[in-house]
Amino acid sequence: MAYAWTKDLETGNSLIDTQHQQLITAINELLNACSSGQGKDVINKTLDFLENYTAKHFGDEEVLQIKYQYPDYLNHKSLHENFKKFVKELAIQIKKDGPTAGLISKVSFGVGDWLINHIKKEDTKVAGHIRSKGN
Repeated sequence: MAYAWTKDLETGNSLIDTQHQQLITAINELLNACSSGQGKDVINKTLDFLENYTAKHFGDEEVLQIKYQYPDYLNHKSLHENFKKFVKELAIQIKKDGPTAGLISKVSFGVGDWLINHIKKEDTKVAGHIRSKGN
């Protein structure tokens, strides 16, 4: 299952939207690499990118939240920390066991679906708050 960037995922913040698009692309590349039986090197490289880019993206989001005094910052940061931990554990599992059907499902639902829901429910609230501050 591939994820697509759709209008309802736009937050209106160009930095965040661009990064979200890159994360969705990375998730799709990982799903494709796992399901098409690509080599371990390709899968590991994609996992590493996803793990590192997730950390960078969340860091950038959190800087904006602090700058604009987002009132739900601590909860949002906690969601990010839990997700980073999940991705790290998933990467360890895939590197150890290979791309099993169960792990591919975890990538799809645990990573892809989580990100889509997070953007729609949480990140749009952050973007709305930033806009309310005049930006």
